[in-house]
Amino acid sequence: MGAAALDGLPGWVALLRAPNPGPMTLDGTNTWVLRAPGEALGVVVDPGPLDENHLARIADNGPYRFILITHGHHDHVEGAARLSEILGGVPVLAADPAHCVAGEPLVPGHLLAAGLDIEVLATPGHTSDSVCFLVDDGDTRVMLTGDTILGRGTTVVAHPDGDLGAYLGSLERLSSSEEVPMLPGHGPVRADVAAVAREYLDHRRQRLTQVEAAIAAGAQTAEQVVDLVYPDIDPGVRFAAVWSAAAQLDYLNHKIGESGRPASRLDPL
Repeated sequence: MGAAALDGLPGWVALLRAPNPGPMTLDGTNTWVLRAPGEALGVVVDPGPLDENHLARIADNGPYRFILITHGHHDHVEGAARLSEILGGVPVLAADPAHCVAGEPLVPGHLLAAGLDIEVLATPGHTSDSVCFLVDDGDTRVMLTGDTILGRGTTVVAHPDGDLGAYLGSLERLSSSEEVPMLPGHGPVRADVAAVAREYLDHRRQRLTQVEAAIAAGAQTAEQVVDLVYPDIDPGVRFAAVWSAAAQLDYLNHKIGESGRPASRLDPL
């Protein structure tokens, strides 16, 4: 992925990285703190895991108007309810009502947060509840992408909650946000979310071509696709490749069915 890195953050953005590095979380979960110039109340995006020291650091950068969640994976949302408690009941807002505290679920549209305009964009695919936030302080704007697009590497679309067709549509949507800096859920910031989204789309299309070739060679299950398409994968993350292969098979099965041809009998499991 070759789109340029971003040299620096806007002055109203701060990064507090959670201490949970790993193969799936890269350097750790990026917790973002947003506060418009001159405003007392800020916004937290993705408080991360239930780590008391990390949550205390976030609280020390308060006060906050609300806590926003990009999606419901535990490395982004696990600490949210506890952070709300530490902060005296600050609302937690997520697309999935299961992750909300003292607030209504997020829907596409705008939230006003003391000098910041925060547009909620539905970007399903990585998960069914994934959203991105386009944030504007009047002079500068950024896109917070959660795990829809990472700062390094590519995103897992984990079948069945993850949906590759929906994910490709979300990438198309993000590819229209030209020259908007990207603040991801993991990895470094990037200068242009649209450029990275287009790289992701190219990568996904190339991978689908490889999966179709694997099917033609006799692969029928996600495990068999991984054997052919990801032959050198690290055994520690093979499970994620199997998830992605299952999503690819599901997508291709639906594509074949919608074309009017008989649906294949590929087994995504």
